[in-house]
Amino acid sequence: MIYGLIGEHLGHSFSAEIHAQLGEEPYQLRELPPDQVEAFLRERDFRGINVTIPYKQTVIPFLDGISETARAIGAVNTVVQRDGKLYGDNTDAAGLTMLLRRTGAGISGKKVLILGTGGTSRTAKYVAESLGASSVIRVSRTAREGAVTYEEAARDHRDARILINTTPCGMYPAVGDCPADLRDYPELEAVADVIYNPLRTNLVLEAMEKGIPAEGGLFMLTAQAVRAAELFHGTEYPAGTAEKIYRELLREKENMVLIGMPGSGKSTVSAVLQARTGRPAADTDGLIEQKAGKTIPEIFRENGEKVFRNLESEVIGEVSVRGGQIIATGGGAVLRPENVRALKRNGRLILLERPAGELIPTADRPLADTQEKMDRLRREREPIYRAAADCTVQLRGTPEDAATETESRWLK
Repeated sequence: MIYGLIGEHLGHSFSAEIHAQLGEEPYQLRELPPDQVEAFLRERDFRGINVTIPYKQTVIPFLDGISETARAIGAVNTVVQRDGKLYGDNTDAAGLTMLLRRTGAGISGKKVLILGTGGTSRTAKYVAESLGASSVIRVSRTAREGAVTYEEAARDHRDARILINTTPCGMYPAVGDCPADLRDYPELEAVADVIYNPLRTNLVLEAMEKGIPAEGGLFMLTAQAVRAAELFHGTEYPAGTAEKIYRELLREKENMVLIGMPGSGKSTVSAVLQARTGRPAADTDGLIEQKAGKTIPEIFRENGEKVFRNLESEVIGEVSVRGGQIIATGGGAVLRPENVRALKRNGRLILLERPAGELIPTADRPLADTQEKMDRLRREREPIYRAAADCTVQLRGTPEDAATETESRWLK
């Protein structure tokens, strides 16, 4: 190994992709059981490595020196070999600092709540204090290590301005979990979540719904990787490098989710985009029919709309955990708020709007098989579509034109 990452479980790591964009190839992922970490470090068969859970403290006794930042935090996530000696640093601190600044909210003079008491919470405490927080409160279920309980936090610290989640609550595969109810903290100015899978946790989505600036952990991951690469090579990358790589990685991982009225052209535009981009495509109505073993009209006729909507929610929950796709949804997919949240965890919702006169009823759409039903649906659903959408595309011209405009809006 020349450069790489060590940890116990690395199946969902994005680190190799980030470092490849920094020119570090090969950058290897090395899963190590606990009893092999010491031997790996003593062999010193690498130039630079990143260290992740659960070895950020384990590696320290085997290093020849660590930075003041790593010493203050008590954790190392980057090890560099120089002249046969190993030096440890903590670039998570730099990454989290940049993440907090990206929210636009200043920390100085404000109360900061940190959810969790693990290693990353110590990084968050160090960063918050170094940025001048007036007080830093750590929160845990058991109130260990001087932390307060979640109940105490909701009762005694409602005036918190910044909230940082360092727990795994909400991380894949338990994407439906959320570590806190933001209604308990009415004065929040920013929320940061170190989780990057999914791209947006329920905590981040709840903050965004309330108009609170919020960021998931993908930018922190990218920024700390850039700082680690600088330590590997003893250099500095140009300003904006982390932002550039983050945006490229986000485009690769984020889903393009097409929403809109029945007959608006979602499936057609999806097919054009798939052919053009090479991205995998998923059609939720088609997946529902596969799951049910019958057509949508048959589901409505034999089981009713409620059964169909429940199947739709199941399918959306399943398909939305994967990234990098084009997802064409059914006309009613965004009627349930839980579906919108599921789709937004890893995707941006693009509303395809077609002029009312071009929405043609068809027999295979039980709720829009006559013009009267189609017109009523449009009136009822337009506000719901607009509230759910991250951006809107007015459909004009050919499907290719629509796909071009859709891709352009998504890339912004």
